[in-house]
Amino acid sequence: MSVAEEKIKPIVEEIPSKSKLWYAAIKPPMYTVAVIPICFGTALAYGETGIFNPLIFVTFLFSAILIIAWLNLSNDFFDSYTGIDVNKAHSVVNLTGNASLIFWISNICLALGLMGIIMINLWLGDWTVMGLIFACCFLGYTYQGPPFRFGYLGLGEIICFITFGPMAIASAYYSQAQNFSVSSLWASVLIGISTSIILFCSHFHQVEDDIKAGKKSPIVRLGTANGAKVLTTSTLVFYGLCILFTFLHLLPYSSLIVFLSLPPAIKMINHVHENHDRPSLVQNSKFIAVKYHFFSGLLLSVSLILNNR
Repeated sequence: MSVAEEKIKPIVEEIPSKSKLWYAAIKPPMYTVAVIPICFGTALAYGETGIFNPLIFVTFLFSAILIIAWLNLSNDFFDSYTGIDVNKAHSVVNLTGNASLIFWISNICLALGLMGIIMINLWLGDWTVMGLIFACCFLGYTYQGPPFRFGYLGLGEIICFITFGPMAIASAYYSQAQNFSVSSLWASVLIGISTSIILFCSHFHQVEDDIKAGKKSPIVRLGTANGAKVLTTSTLVFYGLCILFTFLHLLPYSSLIVFLSLPPAIKMINHVHENHDRPSLVQNSKFIAVKYHFFSGLLLSVSLILNNR
């Protein structure tokens, strides 16, 4: 091998394959942000009332996944017009080169997702769930869509907390029990926090692009070092609330099995603290956050189901 070839080889190996780019664009692990609130809200309803309708649960689950697909695709579409994704090789719009196609696919996903929600409301003879999900979709749109673009003002985590915490879980709970619960409202704070942490972690590696596009994400405002400290505090608050809610009897004692999710939580914190200012290394922190969110949410859901036995 010549010297020139030796110099070229590392460069070629650093270029992601098309399949890897598409995997990063589709983001399969991210769809757990749809699965966990529905599972948690359904488990809360079962734990408190003993009611479980599998048809409604499965329909709600698929509808939520389709709505998340709409959010992800429309996010890439709207971001393509602000220039923030100009260096994002795994943007679906950049991969296809067809923003209009992505826009219409995203809307089809939304329509199909809402059709599932409409079916649930028809089965219940009650349109409360539809109203809650419509409000969630509207808030999701304000994060990325004009004229709002609240995510560019650094409000994304607040929107994420509200939609994937109290609102989504209240919707799932109501779809089973057809009433609301004060304890479920408090408990939903936990899922709101863990979901918001995923979005928070996604900002660390794109500070330069965010600044150029005028996006004032929390990490742009705080700086990466302070952002790492906020991440640690938020995670500690999550586990602290788990203990508090247990002793206040808002959650069963079995919910303390959530501490089995500490390994991915600790890994996430350490990884961000060590690499917060190195974009190429910290960019996968959001996927570690997804793992922490998934396992903590799943363990809490299982604990609620066990509580009914």
